[in-house]
Amino acid sequence: MEILASIPSPGESEIHLGPLPLRGYALCIIIGVFLAIWLGGKRWVERGGRPGTVADIAVWAVPSGLIGARLYHVITDNQLYFGEGRDWVDSFKIWDGGIGIWGAIAGGALGTWVACRRRGIALPPMADALAPGIAFAQAIGRWGNWFNQELYGRPTDVPWAVEIDNGLDAGTFHPTFLYESLWCLGVGLLVLWADRRFKLGHGRAFALYVAAYTVGRFWIEYLRIDEAHHFLGLRLNGWTSILVFAAAVAYFVLSAKRRPGREEAVEPGTDDGPAETATAEDVDAADTADTADASGTTAGSAADEAEPVTAEVGAGSTAKGTADTDRETGDDADPSPAKPA
Repeated sequence: MEILASIPSPGESEIHLGPLPLRGYALCIIIGVFLAIWLGGKRWVERGGRPGTVADIAVWAVPSGLIGARLYHVITDNQLYFGEGRDWVDSFKIWDGGIGIWGAIAGGALGTWVACRRRGIALPPMADALAPGIAFAQAIGRWGNWFNQELYGRPTDVPWAVEIDNGLDAGTFHPTFLYESLWCLGVGLLVLWADRRFKLGHGRAFALYVAAYTVGRFWIEYLRIDEAHHFLGLRLNGWTSILVFAAAVAYFVLSAKRRPGREEAVEPGTDDGPAETATAEDVDAADTADTADASGTTAGSAADEAEPVTAEVGAGSTAKGTADTDRETGDDADPSPAKPA
């Protein structure tokens, strides 16, 4: 098989920052996490939230997401860590690779929900703000598989094939990490466009991200040759993609019918923007001013109502006085004008 071109794999999985060695896999994850937090924070503020809220949420979401990702991998690929000739301690060595995106999303969602609940924030708008950033983080994180020479596809001679020589396989293979990276990049751009075009809200931007990602993951999973559990001829992650895709589409459709449009307020105290900086004194002053305005309005209304009554009373008194005078003079009054003397 003649190879016209290929993508070389790194000779080692570490990057040395001076005297400090840093795993390429970990570096990709770290960069992806920071990008997701930055973009999510920017989108949260655009939706009316406070600056810094997403960073606070990430304190809960990131650790729980990493734990969930590792747990999913260890559970679904337990044969790699338990059994004859295996060391269960290796299940904790996350720097050697092995995390599952399904566990990352589930664990991250749990951590985000806990953090949002503590701040009185609903989960769906936060998920919408984070959705494209998560896709971009995945696009960057997938390059960690390139550093570790893992999760590649079938042998191929296409010009973009990746060179593998990891002690298990040698040759050129489909770079499934690259396929998924490019797919996630497209998913992130799709969510950004759709969110701006259709004003997605109530969790629909996140549902779109999940549905779009699972479509790509399904066909990419079909190319992979790493060890995995199969059920009815499909890899476990293929079935997971189908189920999660169906759930995401169902949520998108039902949410659009029940709650069309986008949330007007996403964080307590930020309905009108400046309200988030209002102090207790400002609120008291505003209440006092409102009370004074209400009192002035009431007094003005009473005065307006009193004026016609006063006029009517005055007019009546004048008329009464004139009539009394006429009665007192009676016929004695000379209707003709007085003659000069």
